[in-house]
Amino acid sequence: MIFVRGKSLLTISLCIAACLAGTLVAAREADAAPLNLPPEATDGLRLLYTGQSGAARARFVKLEQEQPDSPLPYLLEAEASWWEIYCQACEIKWGFIDAWHQTKNSGDDAYLALAAKAIDLSEAAIEQHDTAEMELYAGMGYVMRVRLLGLLGDRSGAAHAGVTARQHLLRCIALDPDMTDAYTGLGLYNYYVDTLSAMARVLRFFMGIPGGNKQDGIRQLKMAMNGGQLTAVEARFYLAKNLRTYDFDYAQAEDVLTPLVKEYPTNPTFALLMGNVEGELGHNESAAEYYRAAAQQTPSDAACATRVAQLARDATAALPAAQH
Repeated sequence: MIFVRGKSLLTISLCIAACLAGTLVAAREADAAPLNLPPEATDGLRLLYTGQSGAARARFVKLEQEQPDSPLPYLLEAEASWWEIYCQACEIKWGFIDAWHQTKNSGDDAYLALAAKAIDLSEAAIEQHDTAEMELYAGMGYVMRVRLLGLLGDRSGAAHAGVTARQHLLRCIALDPDMTDAYTGLGLYNYYVDTLSAMARVLRFFMGIPGGNKQDGIRQLKMAMNGGQLTAVEARFYLAKNLRTYDFDYAQAEDVLTPLVKEYPTNPTFALLMGNVEGELGHNESAAEYYRAAAQQTPSDAACATRVAQLARDATAALPAAQH
């Protein structure tokens, strides 16, 4: 056996092999989790999805104070605001519970300002040094613009923001194919653009908006909901909602949504959607149970709580009387 300064060559070889193995494991872990999220972000997101948007916002504001030049905290605070906006705007149309349209309210400007702040910081960072993370954050900022502008009926503004979001997210994936959160925005783009009405398709052509593919969108949303760090919950919620609303595939919507209501049983928005899906499947007793569960929750946003209670009453009343 060969010795080198008191150590056998075999021992050194084993140490090197162990170090290399450790490096490979670390590399695989880095690939699986390309974002190094601070605890305030992950803790805040969990609070948000349990229905406690106020407590979540406090975490995100604290993170803004600690990292004022990072776009992430502003995106997270906007996310907290979005779920309040969405909940307050929900109503029942064509038998579906969703946020279909709303007039501008006092909280909209603050939400858009947070999205703009995140976009500005991300794009400034990209000019200095382009990274997948900053491309992701820029894309998410534009996606946030799309959501509210679409809700307000600003189709042109939403379309242009969607195209810019797509450009950033495609660049993100080009830089790092493992940045799975980018597939949430890309999946939504592909799904919605391929679901447009005939008139909207004509407008898309004249506006030069790139086309989409619904099946690609579904595949991308599934990738994001199973592997995303920031947007997994959002991807799962929107996929279930879209399968219900546009594909009338209530069975698949139920399968996609079930893990979400199990993990976050205190989120009334998730419970309302599940009740709606169960009702469409004819599972009326189960639907009534989800509506009752939604009404019993106490989200931190008072306006959301009021809206949920009314929606739960109305949706329950619409079920066949013998079943609730």
